[in-house]
Amino acid sequence: MMSRSSLDGSLAQFFPGHRRYPPGDGATTNSPPPYRNRALSIRSGGKSKSSSAGGAVGRTGFSFNSLRGTVQPELSRKLFRLIKSENNLITAHETAGRERISIAQQLSEWGEQTGDDSISDVSDKVGVILSEIGEQEDAYAHALDDSRGLLKTIRNTEKSVQPSRDGKAKIADEIAKLKMKEPESAKLVVLEQELVRAEAENLVAEAQLTNITRLKLKEAYEAEFAATIERAEKQIILAKHGRRLLGLLDVTPVVPGDARQPYAGGQQARQVLNDCEDDLRDWQPDHEESYTDTVEDQSAAAKGKNKETLDDEANLKADETAAGTGGTRTVEVGP
Repeated sequence: MMSRSSLDGSLAQFFPGHRRYPPGDGATTNSPPPYRNRALSIRSGGKSKSSSAGGAVGRTGFSFNSLRGTVQPELSRKLFRLIKSENNLITAHETAGRERISIAQQLSEWGEQTGDDSISDVSDKVGVILSEIGEQEDAYAHALDDSRGLLKTIRNTEKSVQPSRDGKAKIADEIAKLKMKEPESAKLVVLEQELVRAEAENLVAEAQLTNITRLKLKEAYEAEFAATIERAEKQIILAKHGRRLLGLLDVTPVVPGDARQPYAGGQQARQVLNDCEDDLRDWQPDHEESYTDTVEDQSAAAKGKNKETLDDEANLKADETAAGTGGTRTVEVGP
């Protein structure tokens, strides 16, 4: 009979993820399997075939977070997934900001080791610009996280409303079943009273849900769009000053043997960074406010115009009615 160790060794040749115990470990059958691939223990339907064919690449491991979406109430399940996707987006922007700062540092270090004064200074100053762009990306990620927090308020309210809906539906089902089995049962009166109370509680919960949903949805995406505008406009400021720095770099070709003119743009480069800092400090989020005001003004103007149109139509009908009545009286008093 083949021993357990030799069996595990044979399986390990065909399934690299399968190894019950560490090599050379004389573990007994009661020992836990520390090297077991837990992803192989979860059935994923058709995905298991594709994951087996593709090897371990792209295989999703087991985690309790992957199960949280399945235990959410039906009402809040979609928003739960949206909020989780927002978290992935925030992580991506934070990663992009860190990578941008790292690239800026590497650019500065590379420029220094070239031995060229102009390249060294310009690359260092451009690195400052790129680093600030990375900081803006991180600030944008924090703003997205604040917006995500407002969406969580809607999700939590949805979760609190779900039991009210379920309770009302459960009582209604009990009444329907009892009417089929015992139409004259005295319990029907009690259940109908419970249903009235459940409907009243659900009515209050539904009203709260719609109020909170509208308010927090508007606040969440107003915050996100404001952060998007700020990030875009500040990055435009940084990019424009970055192009000013690149303009200080002399790219005129030199003939072999000739010396290039000494770099004299150090003072200008420092001034560019000072101007950039001043522009970022002076930036104000006025565009977002003016856009909101414009939309509200247009909406109010449209409502006023519609009201004037209705008033004109009402006056016209009144005039026509008065004219018709006057003509009838003339006919009556005639010979």
